[in-house]
Amino acid sequence: MSDTQLTVTFSGGDADDARAVVRVLEGTFGDAEQRPSAAHATVRVATFTGEKREAAAGAADAGPLSAPVTVTVQGTPEAVRRASDTLTRSFTARDEGAASGDQEQERQLLLEP
Repeated sequence: MSDTQLTVTFSGGDADDARAVVRVLEGTFGDAEQRPSAAHATVRVATFTGEKREAAAGAADAGPLSAPVTVTVQGTPEAVRRASDTLTRSFTARDEGAASGDQEQERQLLLEP
C-alpha cells in the first residue's frame, strides 16, 4: 500500500456535499480513483491512490455543505493524517475518534455546514 492510498466514506448530506469534500481532498491526493455516485445512497465512497503531495498552504474553497456530513478516512497513518489536516483546514470539523491497526488507521470527522 502506498502512503497515499485512502478510502473515504461519507454519510449524511447529499451527493453534492460528498463531491465538495472530494474536491478538497483532490488538492492533496490528486484525482479520486472512485468518486461518490449521484444515486440516492445513504453512504458514499471515494478512493485515492494518487501520488500528489502536500496541498498548497491555503485551504481549497470547499463551498458550504447543505447538512452535517460524517466522513471516515481509512488508510496508512500518513494518508489519514494528511486527509484529516486538509479537511479541518477546509471545513468546520469535529473529531469523532480514531482507531489504529498494524498498517492502517481510521479517523472519523463530523463536517458541519
